[in-house]
Amino acid sequence: MKRHPQPLETLVLDGLPEEAVPAFEAALLSVSATVALFRDEPTDTWRIEAVREATADPVALQTALALASGLTGHEAALERHDTEADGWLARTVEAFPVMPVGQRFLLRPTHVPQDTVYGRIALTLDAGLAFGSGEHNSTRGCLMALEGLPRHGRQEARVLDLGSGSGILAMAAAKLWGCRVLATDIEPWSVRVAQDNAVMNGLRGRVRAILADGWRAAAVRKPAPYDLVFANILARPLCAMAKDLADHLAPGGTAILAGLLGKQVPMVLAAHRRQGLVLERRLDLAPWATLVLRRRG
Repeated sequence: MKRHPQPLETLVLDGLPEEAVPAFEAALLSVSATVALFRDEPTDTWRIEAVREATADPVALQTALALASGLTGHEAALERHDTEADGWLARTVEAFPVMPVGQRFLLRPTHVPQDTVYGRIALTLDAGLAFGSGEHNSTRGCLMALEGLPRHGRQEARVLDLGSGSGILAMAAAKLWGCRVLATDIEPWSVRVAQDNAVMNGLRGRVRAILADGWRAAAVRKPAPYDLVFANILARPLCAMAKDLADHLAPGGTAILAGLLGKQVPMVLAAHRRQGLVLERRLDLAPWATLVLRRRG
């Protein structure tokens, strides 16, 4: 019997100022299978489009958009359009090709041959409901920052991926350093996806994904201090968690922060400098920035 595809809809938010993009992008990522960003240069505004099943929970969408609006102070009018389901999955697969990132990593979806790759660390995962398949410049910036860190003696490193999404950063650290990594997220679906991705990449015993609300969770605080912490989230939550990060980072430890726009760097950097962290490196992949911070030893 032929399986009929589920009806899909496209969600559109238009005319967003740059500073509101991260929050509304995160809102749509929480309820949609795929999200795309488009910048209108004449008006210097952004358009965000997302595709999801038309029968998906409307309350979750309303809640996510309300939260983004509260965080940014910006109201965004939502447009909804029916989308042809036939062929959409194939187009999505084509849009996620094999991608080299930096000098060390190679990201590949499950639909391509899983051949041995020489000279690069291959991470296999698909674009999906959990954020972090490598297309986004904030994720790419984190991977490039990771490969730039010294690797000597890292097998015993304590590593945390805070807001792990698909688990891509946790897996990258586990493969590059041969260490164990704790991956946490507040979304149950993301935790499930991260667990499945870890198993698929041969990291069942080295990447542990758990449901946790940031530093509030005892399961996150107990293994501290950490030698490396990833936090690829949003600028304001990064600022709010600066003290917790500094308190749970080992002397000489490193934090890789992302999910912030270039214009938000001063705000995020100031919050962490007040806690004694120093800037080691900044990577810019427009319009996003990645910060590598260190706690003084």
